[in-house]
Amino acid sequence: MGSFVQILAALFILAAFGLAQARVLSPQAQAYLVLNVVGASVLALDAYVERQWGFLLLEGVWALISAWGIVAKASGRAAASAH
Repeated sequence: MGSFVQILAALFILAAFGLAQARVLSPQAQAYLVLNVVGASVLALDAYVERQWGFLLLEGVWALISAWGIVAKASGRAAASAH
């Protein structure tokens, strides 16, 4: 996968994180979750193709947790918040 796609995917994740830290987006916000699931999924696919198993584990789990948040939000269940 091209470097441009990798960088763009990483920027999606970093944008979500930066916006959450700046309190522009909540970690439960749809935009935050979508940025994470798209970015992490692309990077997980790249890690699979390149046989980078540790990176695949990290990004794959990141994508799954983000997707779970989207499903929970869509079904009306709030994702468990950390207290």
